[in-house]
Order: sequence, then structure tokens, then C-alpha cells
Amino acid sequence: MQGYRGRGKALLERFGAEVGDLVRVVKEEGGFEGILMPRYEFADEDHIVVKLRNGYNVGIRVAEIRSIEVLEKQEMAKRERPTFEGIEGLPRVKLIGTGGTIASRVDYRTGGVSPAMTAEDLYALVPELRELADLSVKNLFNVYSENMTPELWGKIAIEAYNSLKEGFTGVVIAHGTDTMHFTSAALSFAIENPSGPVILVGAQRSSDRPSSDAAVNLIAAVRVATRKDIRGVFLSMHYGLDDDLIALHRGVRVRKNHTSRRDAFQSIDEEPPIMVKGDRVLIRVSFQEGEMKLYPNFSDRAFLLKFFPGMEPDIIDYLVERGYKAIILEGTGLGHVSSAMIPKLKEAVERGVFVGMTSQCIWGSVRMTVYETGRELLRVGVTPLEGITPETAFVKASWLLGQGYEGEELAEAMRANLRGEILGRRMVS
Repeated sequence: MQGYRGRGKALLERFGAEVGDLVRVVKEEGGFEGILMPRYEFADEDHIVVKLRNGYNVGIRVAEIRSIEVLEKQEMAKRERPTFEGIEGLPRVKLIGTGGTIASRVDYRTGGVSPAMTAEDLYALVPELRELADLSVKNLFNVYSENMTPELWGKIAIEAYNSLKEGFTGVVIAHGTDTMHFTSAALSFAIENPSGPVILVGAQRSSDRPSSDAAVNLIAAVRVATRKDIRGVFLSMHYGLDDDLIALHRGVRVRKNHTSRRDAFQSIDEEPPIMVKGDRVLIRVSFQEGEMKLYPNFSDRAFLLKFFPGMEPDIIDYLVERGYKAIILEGTGLGHVSSAMIPKLKEAVERGVFVGMTSQCIWGSVRMTVYETGRELLRVGVTPLEGITPETAFVKASWLLGQGYEGEELAEAMRANLRGEILGRRMVS
């Protein structure tokens, strides 16, 4: 009776129905047939919830129910999970689980989403994958994406790199959406010239919800991961409101721009290089070839600082004293902060801290020569980072520090286009 109380619980007890039973609920006008579902601990007592055969849940008012017939006891528990063995002849794809909504289910006690589902569970829920690839599943760790760290970025990079070295055609990484664009940027820098596609995939709605986007996103990611003609790091999510149109964004040019929509992720200042609709894959770009190399070290001495009106300049002193070696500013407009911040930024640069300027605006590029404030920031040593997104700039600084870059060498590398993160610039080999 998980989650049921009061009138709802009494009704179920009267007809001998339990959570997981296959039931037929009869109302004065029609009725419903499906599996009796658990409820949140704090849900009202006036409804029961049934999962219909089409996968949708329906809430039924207790006052309108005439009878409940139990068709089969514990139907949910009896259902066998499909098993998957290696399939000869299909491309080999590595599926790496790290947690997040795509690998989560609803906790019916609290109503919250928890990372309780392993990557193997997700594999079992999407049997269509059996037709696409010979999958190997590894649950690397299980964390909310807000708990991701530079150290964990390195571990994901190592696992993805080793998988490609072992002969897998591609790698798919199940990841929480909130910081997935940080991780996609991190893998883009950590794995130079990946020999196949490395694709991060998430879901805005948990896998047990009938409106979940997890399966469609994952199927598209695996479909692309089977392609030997595709190389690079990508992020796979819905494009627009079309139910089955998926975009694969470049790992260094993507951002999450909505809290809950399925098409929350967008490519910034460019079109997605790959689109997937059903079994069709549209490739809009060519891919760079070269020797695959791994650079998995990241530093925790980079800081992303969003400027706001009235910000206390002393925050810069605090960051320098704490030992941060790179400060990425999210400035206003074309790349500005208040005049009061400039002396502190000058002191930080003189003490060997790299200070890079990005914009809070989603679209467009930093241009610090237009207004006096920008020109003054340039004079004190703040480095404009053109159209790189703040998140990618932060990850890039963390990665470069992890490779041992400091001082002018760090500033030069931050200005260089290493992985296509700076649009309109030739990539540096």
C-alpha cells in the first residue's frame, strides 16, 4: 500500500488490491485497466494511480470508483527483465553510467528523483538497443550531476579513451543534465582526436515517467555511436518539440538553456553538426583525423565568477588568497565589470593569476575595445576570450592548469583554438 492512506487505502483493502497488481477499476461511466502504482508519501488520500497499457499513468478519484477487480496479483513484480548477450556482427558500443535523471527513478516515498537505477537497468528498459549495437555496460559511478568534479571528469575521460583503444566503435555516457555541458567540454579537451564518437546523453524526465525522453535520446546516441565515420565528443538531446528529432551538439559549443524542456540544450552560435530522426542520421560537418591522445588531468584551481551590479571587489582578493590560478569572469554585454573591480583585477594579474573575460549573454562574442571600461580591462591584463562560452572557458582553464600551464603560457593557450571552442578560428594542433 506504499503511499496510500485514508480513503484510498481503505478502498484498496476492501477489494483486496495491492500495489503492483493488474486491476480493472470500474466507474459509473467506463473504467480503466492497468497496474496499480505506488504513490508519493505526501500525496492526497482521494485518488489511486493506475499505469495503463500504453504506459501513461492516470489518477482516479476514490469517490467515483464503484469496484476494483484484481486480474492478476503482483503483475509488476512478475515481469521478467530481458537479458542481453553480445550480438556478433553489430558494432561494439560502450555504455558508461555516471548517474543523473536518465539513470534515475522516482522515489515514491518522497516524490523526489533519486539516482537509484544502474546503467544495466536502463539497458533493460530500452530493448530497441539490441537491434543497433553489441553493447557493453559499465556503471562507473552514480552521482547527481551537481556533484560532478574535475577529478571525476578525468575518470570518465580515461574510461572513454580506454574503451576506444580496446576497439569499441563508440562510447555513450549516461549523465545528469544539469552539468552535462561542463563534462562534454572536459572530455573534448581531455581526449584529443578521439577515434570514434564519444556521446553524452541525458534525460529531462526520469525513465519511469510515461513522458520520459530517456529512451529516445539514448537510442539516438547509440545509433550515432555505431558509426565509424564519426569522430569527436558530442551531447545528444531533443531538438525542438518534435518527439523524435534529436540533435548532437559539439561538446565545446553547447549549453543548457531551460530547466525542464526536453530541448533544453542548444548549440551556441552554430547549428548542431549531427541530427537524428528515427533511423536517419544527417551529418553536416567533416571530422578531423589524427592520433588519439589522452590528457585526463584537471585542476580545481580555476574559478568561474559571474559579475553582478554592486559586487564587492574584495572577492578577487579572496580568490587569490585561496590559491586560485585562473579566474574566468562572466562579464556583462561585450565583456565588462564595474570600474571598482579593475584595481583588484590588476593586482591579481600582477600576482600571476590568469583573468579571462567571457560574456553573460548566451549569443555573441566578447569585444572589449568598444567601450572605455573594456579598454581599461585590457590595459590591466584581462584577456578577452572571444565567443567561448563561460562554462567551456572555465573547463578549459581547469584542464590547462592540470597540464601544468601557468603565466603567459596559460594565457596564450586560453586564447588558442584547441578543440574548436572558439568559432571562426583555425584549430591549433
